[in-house]
Amino acid sequence: MLFNSLEFAIFIPIVFFLYWFVFQKNIKYQNIFLVLSSYVFYGWWDVRFLSLIFLSTVSDFIIGKKIGEVRTKKEKRNWLYLSLGVNLGVLGFFKYFNFFSKSFSEAITFIGQTPSDPIFLDIILPVGISFYTFQTLSYSLDVYKEKIKPTRDFVSFMAYVSFFPQLVAGPIERANHLLPQFLKRRSFSYDKSTDGMRQVLWGLFKKVVIADNCAEYANLMFSNYQDFSASALWLGVIFFAFQIYGDFSGYSDIAIGLSRLFGFELMQNFATPYFSRDIAEFWRRWHISLSSWFRDYLYIPLGGSKGGTSQKIRNIFIIFIVSGFWHGASWNFIVWGALNALFFLPLLITNKNRNHLDIVAQGKVIPSVKEVYQIAFTFLLTLIAWVFFRAETLPQAIDYLIGMFSIDWSFFLSLDQFDVASIPYKRLLTILMFFLIMEWVNREKRHTLEKFGVKWPRIIRFGFYYGLLVFIFLFSGEEQPFIYFQF
Repeated sequence: MLFNSLEFAIFIPIVFFLYWFVFQKNIKYQNIFLVLSSYVFYGWWDVRFLSLIFLSTVSDFIIGKKIGEVRTKKEKRNWLYLSLGVNLGVLGFFKYFNFFSKSFSEAITFIGQTPSDPIFLDIILPVGISFYTFQTLSYSLDVYKEKIKPTRDFVSFMAYVSFFPQLVAGPIERANHLLPQFLKRRSFSYDKSTDGMRQVLWGLFKKVVIADNCAEYANLMFSNYQDFSASALWLGVIFFAFQIYGDFSGYSDIAIGLSRLFGFELMQNFATPYFSRDIAEFWRRWHISLSSWFRDYLYIPLGGSKGGTSQKIRNIFIIFIVSGFWHGASWNFIVWGALNALFFLPLLITNKNRNHLDIVAQGKVIPSVKEVYQIAFTFLLTLIAWVFFRAETLPQAIDYLIGMFSIDWSFFLSLDQFDVASIPYKRLLTILMFFLIMEWVNREKRHTLEKFGVKWPRIIRFGFYYGLLVFIFLFSGEEQPFIYFQF
């Protein structure tokens, strides 16, 4: 069930009404209702997927209790290994079996042997499996590290794992943050709900106006990159950059906003990452829940930034390559991760990777010349990396990059050839400028419309909100699937 679908538009008010007006007096019934609603939401794609999320839920619930009960470190570690085996085993089978089969066959061929045909299974990748697998796995890891105590409330744990707003594309929540919210009584807050609706509104704008329209141009240029000049290819990857940002951060905004309607607070997942001044800052502001997950459960256990230079370099490459592989079973994603590690290395070696912990130009409307240069250079690096993320194959990514850096800039002589989408090319660029201005002005907020226009007269403020809603209906692009559903 998609957030921007008619089915969801019917689903959400029914769930909201029953949640607050029928089950409000009993927290257990509220949680049961949330579990059932979440299973309906998730099963809407394919009811068979429910067995996997139930398996992950039951296994980690039981394992968490066992880790809390056993006495010796060895016994605790054995139960943790079982959790790792179940979660990563299921994820590995559904997401990576065909990749490893093909790669093994190609490796045998490379060393001069004659391999048998690779085994390919007709596997449907369950929606959001990477997200809820990491969410349940973090619970077992935190119980093992004694950061939290194992819960004995199975219903609340089921609700924590399957909570529908963030189930299929995050944010990836930690048990110590989200699980306690299912264990205490929740009351309706008008202020939180209205703020949540503003965040949902901006998330929808990001998705259906920014992402879906940019997708049409990005798809055109990546599918026919041989026919376009260098300037057109640059424009194509710029459109993809805003497509993936609008798509994924838009989903996160909707998820966080919807959660507030039900009395829950989720972590911020994006913090205007395209205004970052270096690649380290970018990764602190992009997909924050995943970046912090890898930091806490992989990078720090490996030694983090401690030790010698070679150990630091090793850890950075491991974290970025694993992150790339998490995104998809393709060498493109592995190269994308390795490329980001290369961009990160100069900052790490010179101890400048923690330089920009504040918001760019905090308290100022206009950034300094130095900040503009830093933002532009960081954005350039992300664009180069995005080519590998978007391209279908490594050869296509390399050819696309070669085309970007060629000397053919004839595109500027015929801009109108790209007016093939729902919004003409020039109008879309104007909308992107409005979008960037809104994000820039509100970059210090948790989301763009938080407290936006609160000092305006009520009629003007609501006029803006309804105007934005009308804009969404008038200028929505051709419906595109959420990019991160495939992960």
